[in-house]
Amino acid sequence: MREIIFDTETTGLDPATGDRMVEIGCVEMVNRVATGATFHAYYNPERDMPAEAEKVHGLSASFLADKPLFKDGVAELLEFVGDAPLVAHNAQFDFGFLNSELTLCGLEIIGTDRMVDTLAIARRRHPGAKHSLDALCARYGVDRSHRVLHGALLDAELLAQVYVELMGGRQIGLELAVDNDPQKSVQTSTFAPRLGEYRAPRPHKASEEELARHAQFLETLDTPLWTS
Repeated sequence: MREIIFDTETTGLDPATGDRMVEIGCVEMVNRVATGATFHAYYNPERDMPAEAEKVHGLSASFLADKPLFKDGVAELLEFVGDAPLVAHNAQFDFGFLNSELTLCGLEIIGTDRMVDTLAIARRRHPGAKHSLDALCARYGVDRSHRVLHGALLDAELLAQVYVELMGGRQIGLELAVDNDPQKSVQTSTFAPRLGEYRAPRPHKASEEELARHAQFLETLDTPLWTS
């Protein structure tokens, strides 16, 4: 199963009031394992950068001034994403900005049926706990020491690790491996010993010394049932 874990950085909180997406980072996972394939891009928002937003991600208007417009890079983004499910933390926010940009380009939006929200998953898994990405990294031991400011690709990489843990982690050696032979319906355990690695069988026949000691022990009992 191919999934895309992604994060965005923006000029604010609401695309309906003119806020724009300025950065996107995507991480490809197959069967919940990162493949190493990523997508990352900055975009010129064609507007100013509010000071509050710049404090969060450090992206200034001058830095973004020479970056491409979203419409000029959207084809490459959509090619990378393909038709995979899209995983994000507080996914309604990221989907809102991504679909707003697609709408401005006159392109079809991405349906929420492809949306996987790790915030909603975290709330179900850990009710009453803190559910920020930082809090979940701390809970699952994901190293975020290099995260000084928010960054779309860095946050997507951290979220990919958190997502695996939220979905049960990688219980390597404990899961059942499905035999690909369609003629077989039995699943085999991946932690079973491989051929040639079985230990030698233990001897089960009692020695003469053990039989003698057992006989002596029986003489101390008053009519044991197993000798009648």
